[in-house]
Amino acid sequence: MILIACTDDDGGLAFNRRRLSMDRVVRERILEMSKDSRLWMNHYSYQQFEQYEAGQINVCEEFLNEAVPGDYCLIEDIHVGEFAPWVEKVILFKWNRSYPHDLDLDIDLADPAWQLVSREDFPGNSHEKLTMEVYER
Repeated sequence: MILIACTDDDGGLAFNRRRLSMDRVVRERILEMSKDSRLWMNHYSYQQFEQYEAGQINVCEEFLNEAVPGDYCLIEDIHVGEFAPWVEKVILFKWNRSYPHDLDLDIDLADPAWQLVSREDFPGNSHEKLTMEVYER
């Protein structure tokens, strides 16, 4: 599976069970990169995507149990560490800021098993500069 997460500079995902931020440009990039695959998410994340006509979206609370290799999985408000053995790639959208947070991405991308294969800065809708990083095993 390919994980997608939006984080702050400290790896934070959420604060008080709410996403740290959201951005229209990021949503559109996620939909574009997953257009020929399946994109899994829970109902909480789907609230951001309801207005889009995107046939690749699958909504299920236990989506990490359903995803197969090559499927994209958007995570915002859940721990994923126990699924790390099945993660083939991690795509981070970073806000280039530090926010208060109480939920972190619980996959250690500093582990030598992970390699940063690309980094791209781009303008977002909510932030002047966002960064997309792609990590692979």
